[in-house]
Amino acid sequence: MAIAGLDVSELLELALLLVAVGALSGFLAGLFGIGGGAILVPVFYECFRLAGVPLEVRMPLCVGTSLAIIIPTSIRSFRAHHARGAVDMETVKAWWLPVLVGVVAGSVTARYAPERLFKIVFVGMAWTAAARLLLARETWKFGEDLPQGPLMKIYGFLVGLLSTLMGIGGGLFSNLLMTFYSRPIHQAVATSSALAVLISIPGTLGYVYAGWPAAARYPDVAALQLPFAIGYVSLIGAVLAMPTSLFTAPLGVKAAHAMSKRMLEMAFGCYLFIAGGRFVISLLNGS
Repeated sequence: MAIAGLDVSELLELALLLVAVGALSGFLAGLFGIGGGAILVPVFYECFRLAGVPLEVRMPLCVGTSLAIIIPTSIRSFRAHHARGAVDMETVKAWWLPVLVGVVAGSVTARYAPERLFKIVFVGMAWTAAARLLLARETWKFGEDLPQGPLMKIYGFLVGLLSTLMGIGGGLFSNLLMTFYSRPIHQAVATSSALAVLISIPGTLGYVYAGWPAAARYPDVAALQLPFAIGYVSLIGAVLAMPTSLFTAPLGVKAAHAMSKRMLEMAFGCYLFIAGGRFVISLLNGS
């Protein structure tokens, strides 16, 4: 018997993989403040490839589903970091509006952008952040503190825009910015968890909106290859990955506060380099 183009054993394997991915993404949400999207998007890409989702919609579907899963994990991660007093609420207050504007812009872009754009943005941001974390010296700084005024608002807009196109909670770009402005990595991670809440909820709604035209062009995505997809959000992927991500998010927070600054930077940088490499291969092979 086959469902969605896969036999029962393949579906079971896919379901177990999604559950495991949820656990890992929740842990990473707490550990790195990235909402888990940097792990969800590459693995969802493989899952949806196996399910036969057309290449033209595969990457935005991964991004939209990732943002949906980030909603509860980011809320739980933020609450855990906030309870430790690690979140810079002044930065959150300065960024919340431009971040939301960036999320809206990213959602509109997702409606019309080619599939390759999502991969290029993911690789560019992941490898830039990895280079900063793995190779940086203390002299690699933009300043001694975050700027005020228009530049701060531009940064907030870019955090929202790039995070929405990557399917992450904002941690990659906000962590990068805050460390370039001499903020400790632990504070950057904690503050990013708050931004993830601001990005994931409107971002998910935006990808539901962005995916309606694609659902009309590829009706088999919703009807056969990917049952219960709403726009660019797979409900099956979200439901299977979400529970374990909620369980493991506080464990990641504990691990983050137990690690030294350099250990956290090295771990984060190595992970981002590997995650970006997957999509470089995809861009070169066209698959």
